[in-house]
Amino acid sequence: MEPLSSKSLKLAEVKMSSVFSKIIAGQIPCYKITEDEHHIAFLDINPNSKGHTLCVPKKEVDKIFDLDAQAYTDLMMFSRRVALALRKVIPCKRIGVTVIGLEVPHTHVHLIPLNGMEDATFGNKLALGGEEMSSLAEQISAAL
Repeated sequence: MEPLSSKSLKLAEVKMSSVFSKIIAGQIPCYKITEDEHHIAFLDINPNSKGHTLCVPKKEVDKIFDLDAQAYTDLMMFSRRVALALRKVIPCKRIGVTVIGLEVPHTHVHLIPLNGMEDATFGNKLALGGEEMSSLAEQISAAL
């Protein structure tokens, strides 16, 4: 078996890159709320409820508990900051937090405005238009 060339390695890296890494790299558009050096927050394009937001570390790590302790704490603090802004913009009983990670192999925290348990089930999805999503992202960003 021949060793992989640097070109082959780069192709393998691109194929393994998660959809979130592509969003972070600007290869796929998103409704960005905010970002810092290590994290990005954007609206889920297939939301459980209005304002459903994803907080993602920029470093691609598949499972949340594989993050080192500092990266985990930093992600939770970033998520908290976004959740507080989300709560100012979206009328809801509370902001739910969940980490599942089965669909995208890149750690991410779901912040979901909840008015009932059905909002947390991932079985009911809400369809929002692009203009509404853009406006919502801007409102949440302004509330930070």
